[in-house]
Amino acid sequence: MIKASAMLQPYAHSFTSAHFQPIRSCIIKPTHRRALELARTFISPYKKAVAGAMTALVFTAGVTLGLGQGLRLLVDQGLATQSPAMLSQSIGVFFVLVVALAFGSFARFYLVSWIGERVVADIRKQVFNHLIDLHPGFYEQNRSLEIQSRFTADTTVLQSVIGSTVSIALRNSLMLVGGLILLFVTNAKLASIILLGFPLVIVPILIYGRRVRSLSRLSQDRVAEVGSYVGENLTQIKTVQAFNHQPHDRAFFSKVAEDAFDVARTRIRQRAWLTTIAITLVMGAVGIVLWIGGLDVISGRTSPGELAAFVFYSLLVGLAAGAISEVIGELQRAAGAAARIFELLQTESELPADAASSRSLERPVKGRLNFQQLDFCYPSRPERLVISQLSVSINAGETIALVGPSGAGKSTLFDLMLRFYDPVRGRILLDGVDIRELSLRELRQCFALVPQSPALFHGTIADNIRYARPEATHQEMTEAARIAHAHEFILGLPSGYDTRLGDGGIGLSGGQRQRLAIARALLANAPILLLDEATSALDAESEYLIQQAMPDLMSNRTTLVIAHRLATVQHADRIIVLDQGKLQDIGTHDELVQRNPLYRKLSRLQFRESQTG
Repeated sequence: MIKASAMLQPYAHSFTSAHFQPIRSCIIKPTHRRALELARTFISPYKKAVAGAMTALVFTAGVTLGLGQGLRLLVDQGLATQSPAMLSQSIGVFFVLVVALAFGSFARFYLVSWIGERVVADIRKQVFNHLIDLHPGFYEQNRSLEIQSRFTADTTVLQSVIGSTVSIALRNSLMLVGGLILLFVTNAKLASIILLGFPLVIVPILIYGRRVRSLSRLSQDRVAEVGSYVGENLTQIKTVQAFNHQPHDRAFFSKVAEDAFDVARTRIRQRAWLTTIAITLVMGAVGIVLWIGGLDVISGRTSPGELAAFVFYSLLVGLAAGAISEVIGELQRAAGAAARIFELLQTESELPADAASSRSLERPVKGRLNFQQLDFCYPSRPERLVISQLSVSINAGETIALVGPSGAGKSTLFDLMLRFYDPVRGRILLDGVDIRELSLRELRQCFALVPQSPALFHGTIADNIRYARPEATHQEMTEAARIAHAHEFILGLPSGYDTRLGDGGIGLSGGQRQRLAIARALLANAPILLLDEATSALDAESEYLIQQAMPDLMSNRTTLVIAHRLATVQHADRIIVLDQGKLQDIGTHDELVQRNPLYRKLSRLQFRESQTG
């Protein structure tokens, strides 16, 4: 498998993070030369298969062209001489050519189709591998569902073109060139007449081909919009139906689908005109040649077999020209698809997986954190600082609660620790090492995250618990589930740990999903634990069970908790109060109640809510 970095190295000079733009307005306009270079790079590992396919393609084209000479022998030596022996010999040669054509076609079809499937599988793998390493900021500026739609639709176009259309284009190109040569060999006078009409075919092909190319790209964009809109609505189907939003969605989707159809209709019309003009001109020239050639046969200047062969080659050239004009549209679509995939592969992550000055942490990792003068704003909102001049030190093994109103920067701090983003200014130290000097893999192995809304994936419960450590044993997995108070409900499911979950864990309650997330974090066994409001949306029973699992989860770990629940806040070693990205205060619960107005206000609100509940 070709490395994406190696493949894109020739173009790396033309892209910088400062020029990052959404895919729709990518700063680098991909050219067809680059698209062809992309295709060539993926095809090059399979040179033997390509050589075999080309050999079979040339062989079948040669045999097809040889049928014209067989036809000439059949007419001049088999029919004109009225000799049964000569007729049988001519028919025998004809059947030998037919059998050779059949076997050659088998080899050509198999090899070309194999190359198409193999190359597209490689492209899909490389694009996916590249996409899952891109920084989250990329997905802030580009819709994930649109990228997904383009990824599937464009690779399907390439699969069709590489596995079929390219072969058709090459074969008919050989037939066109070979047919023209044999036309001159058979009858130079008639061939010259054919050649005079050839520029009349090429000019409209070039003009309409350019129009088809631009329309093909626009059509693919519209198809991607259709796919992304469908995916978004089906993913949020409960919300759609709960608000009776279906009529609006039907109307909007109808407009999106009609826009895609209008562009496709224009593209089809241009392709239809392209094919019509090419065939009309070519076959018109053949008709004129038949008239002139017929006069030559009548006058004795040309034999019937020669005219039959010439007509055969004329039809061959005409059909080849028509086929080429037809597949040009498909080739243009492929060029557009390759260009779009090129854009995805060309987008570089702002956070390289391997640090420039790669350092390693001392083992075992203690989990000591230092935030020094942090400033941060999201790439999509550069005018607003989400974190401002934040400095704080957290000791190894300490439990810290992050408290503050919505938008205070609590979850953003987690994102910075995990290096989903880098701060604009300042730095974060882990055991005295700047996290930007660590590889992303080593850094993220130091953290276990339990989010407010746990991310569960399509697969079994066992797969989801083992997500952080796929190599964990069954015993380790079940032990983590027991500590998280998840083992009992898992055993009550139809297939236990082998029960398959729907997308996002559909079918489980919020408390069950949260306990699976805690079991996953326990199994990760990381020195630093990040809890993002893990119990804020749960019922009393689920919260109680999760609170029972917390001591084991936090034991011997540095723990940072985003929490609104007093039970969690009161038992923290220290509490950090944030407001609008700034550090307001830090201390214990009792200290902050006495001296910090914001914390006192939040505590009173929490107390009233708990009393009301």
